Amino acid sequence: MRRRFNPLAAALIIVALSTLVIGYCIFNPSLAKVTLIIYTCTMVCATLILALSTWIYRKRSTSLDEKELTKVTENLNTELIIWANDFSYVFINKKLRDLLGITAEYSDKKEGVWTAFGINTPDLTAIDKILESNSYESSFRNPQGILVTIAWSTSLVKRYKKRSIYVSTGFNLTELKKMRVNLASANDFFNSSMELAEIGLIMSTDRKIYRASPELVRMLGLKSSTISANEFRSLVHPNDRIQFDGAIKNNNLSEIKNIEMRLRSADGTYRWYSHRFKSIPGTGNTLPLFGGAVIDVTQEHEKDILIERLAYIDEVTEIANRNKLVVTGQEIYDSCKILGYSFWIIVLDIDRFHIINDTCGYNNGNYVLKNFAHILYKFVTPGGLAARISGDNFALLLRDYGDEEMPTRTVKSIQDEFSKLAVDEFASINLCCSAGYSKMPEDGSSFLDVMEHAEFALKSSSGTNGSICGYEPSMHDSIIGNTELEKSLALAIDNNELQLFYQPKIDLASGKIMGVEALIRWIKPDGTIVKPDDFVPIAESSHLIGKISEFVLNEGCRQNKLWQKMGYPPIVMSINFASSDFYQTDLKDKVFEALARSALNPQWLEVELTETLALSDIDFAVDQMNKLRDLGVKLAMDDFGTGYSSLSYLQILPITLLKLDRSFITDIEHDNIAYEIVSAVIRIAKSKKIETIAEGIENKVQESILRMAGCDYAQGYLYGKPMPPEKIQEYFDSGSKYPYGKSSK
Repeated sequence: MRRRFNPLAAALIIVALSTLVIGYCIFNPSLAKVTLIIYTCTMVCATLILALSTWIYRKRSTSLDEKELTKVTENLNTELIIWANDFSYVFINKKLRDLLGITAEYSDKKEGVWTAFGINTPDLTAIDKILESNSYESSFRNPQGILVTIAWSTSLVKRYKKRSIYVSTGFNLTELKKMRVNLASANDFFNSSMELAEIGLIMSTDRKIYRASPELVRMLGLKSSTISANEFRSLVHPNDRIQFDGAIKNNNLSEIKNIEMRLRSADGTYRWYSHRFKSIPGTGNTLPLFGGAVIDVTQEHEKDILIERLAYIDEVTEIANRNKLVVTGQEIYDSCKILGYSFWIIVLDIDRFHIINDTCGYNNGNYVLKNFAHILYKFVTPGGLAARISGDNFALLLRDYGDEEMPTRTVKSIQDEFSKLAVDEFASINLCCSAGYSKMPEDGSSFLDVMEHAEFALKSSSGTNGSICGYEPSMHDSIIGNTELEKSLALAIDNNELQLFYQPKIDLASGKIMGVEALIRWIKPDGTIVKPDDFVPIAESSHLIGKISEFVLNEGCRQNKLWQKMGYPPIVMSINFASSDFYQTDLKDKVFEALARSALNPQWLEVELTETLALSDIDFAVDQMNKLRDLGVKLAMDDFGTGYSSLSYLQILPITLLKLDRSFITDIEHDNIAYEIVSAVIRIAKSKKIETIAEGIENKVQESILRMAGCDYAQGYLYGKPMPPEKIQEYFDSGSKYPYGKSSK
């Protein structure tokens, strides 16, 4: 390693030598003169040498070893210039020389520096801009005409008096500039494509602050491309915010989801938009991302209105139907689970609506339905819904704000509004409704589950008009009980535990038995009798009623024929059909097969139909009844009067017997109006050649009044309760009048 000359060290050595010479002269005076002369000459020479060394040192300290610098920086893979501020020294490395198109022997390197710094006209003031900037960007064209852009970073290496040495390192931005230009072009193309397609984009990393694309900014009239979640939510229609909130807070969005909602647009109106979105989880190098496309679907939505009306709008009331309720209800249910909200679902039933149809006509009935729907709509809360779910059943979805009395208070308000419609032709009708309600998501595992609980609460009410009942978990005991009863009933049918009991019908003129009504009984192996009221509704809801009706038909025909074979006088066997059985298209065939199997003459079989069953579809009912009449089977209308049907139906329905309901008979002794009604009905029936029978007779006075009114037959506890076949045989054998009735006691 080459040692550098140190002038300070040399000066210290001279001082030390001078001290030794002076000391020597003091101790050797005889030689002092010669010694001083020699020393002085030596010092002069030394001083000259020292001065020359110092000058050389200083000269070399402000210059650079060009070979050493060249060796270090020549082949660096970056553009580099070492230069003095007076340009007395300039070094340009190979990387930069290649860009400038100059060689190492290029004479005017100062001009190369100006070119590299992008200064066309040499200006020393421009140096200040270079030195003051942390990153000075310059551009020039290389010999091939390509524009080169370099960002320069300049640092001070050494300063001596007015001369300073700097090192400028460059970062080549040429390719990056090209990428930016290409990216800008691509971005312009992308934005133009989104504008032409009218598709807006919105994205966020935290679901609090969103970035909107230029097209979305234009579509919604946003003031900025940055918008907060609350600001965006304020643009959503109040009725659509539940679904929007659920989408924003749902963290399980690995698949693309879609919601349609109304947004306040640039023109200030609400338009329909389809928002397709998903969530991308973050990784070690990326942030999570949430967002998607927003597309204006107003025109498409308007085109779909007719289709949606068919699928989701009730034709009579023009409000949502059951399909719409189920779809929207499940969406709200899912949002409630995510957001922690609650909603009430209230199921309402118009009390005794059939009376309105029967007495006022179907047009007036539809008028009532439509107005009832309009009343419900007054109470719909934001995000809720009113819907008609069946004939006279409606549902109302209400947002729960922590008020447990809200359902009851709302229903009472609806009842008050509804009662005001009782004017003009409805003045004589008590317009009222009953309701059952439940809460979601607490009261079920799905929307349908919650709605079924509300419907169950409605059915579990006291049964009086205007009743309001909320769902209780304890009601499940009844549900479970019904399920177990259904299973037991199915086994009972297979195990022949069902039996027929028979209640006698008496000819009022002769006092003799003229027929019996077959009534089903379930007798368990231990002798326990299950009442029909307990298991028949279960059978009807579970479709077991078909098997029961088939048993009643075949067993009734078999038993009646057996009595005839035993020598007893022929009587009429009356059986009942449930609505689901009566409206089967093959009913005539089933009756014919039962008659053929038992060899019973059709004139000894009578089918009893309730007024409500016969009139639920009058055209089909008449056709079905005519088919049975063609077989020779008798037809009776049961419970006549309870449905308030017009007597004009007696001209349409091909019945042979009219059965007066017990409600008219109970007070016939004391109520003159009841007597007049019964007498009038009997007279009209006789004019139509229809026989009459009164049910529920319990004493001789009632019997006497009915006989005087011209009633043909009677049935009731006065003559006997329902009894097994052998008791009816004793009835035959006695030959006396009603031996098992009250008069026999």
